[in-house]
Amino acid sequence: MKKVSVITGIFVVALATLTVTSCKDNKKGQSTEDGHHSEMESGEDHHEGGMNMHDDESMESNSMMDSGQKTSKTDMLVANYLDLKNALVGDDKDGAAKAGGTMVMAFNSFDTSSFNSDQQNELKDIIEDAKEHAEHIEKSPIDHQREHFDVLSKDMIDLIAITGTEEKLYQDFCPMYNNNKGAQWLSATKEIKNPYYGSKMMTCGSVQKEIN
Repeated sequence: MKKVSVITGIFVVALATLTVTSCKDNKKGQSTEDGHHSEMESGEDHHEGGMNMHDDESMESNSMMDSGQKTSKTDMLVANYLDLKNALVGDDKDGAAKAGGTMVMAFNSFDTSSFNSDQQNELKDIIEDAKEHAEHIEKSPIDHQREHFDVLSKDMIDLIAITGTEEKLYQDFCPMYNNNKGAQWLSATKEIKNPYYGSKMMTCGSVQKEIN
């Protein structure tokens, strides 16, 4: 009986040891699986964070491209307008006529699709009116060229207010033109050179404000 009791005790101890070892192995396995799962979750979060950053950069890049496209269209028109202004400053009817024709073509090719619907409607009205005055400048004597340049300048100021421009410009004002009603124009320099009177009163006027 004593021998049987000893054998039974050994069996119980062995069984207990086996059970404890098995539990440790299971816990170790769970720990490894949990650690692997945690790493995967961490990796997924990192990946998602990277995607969001990439998306933000793409949106910013697209926004900058849109902005650049908008201003480049306007800057072409500004260059044409300044050619016209300089011709009138120099009392050059033929130069003004040529610049007026160039502006007509620039207005015809001006693409407004990158602007929102309200801006497109405003720009359509501005461009139609400005193009009409540019057409008159192309075909008129210099006094009439200056009359149409007055309205064209207002249209250009309104257009730039919507589209923006990369050019540094000065908005000038002559108080005497049009029976002292006054007239505005845009210039690339701070120095006053009056396109409405040319050599007769070259320095008549003042800077109203700077653009950019």
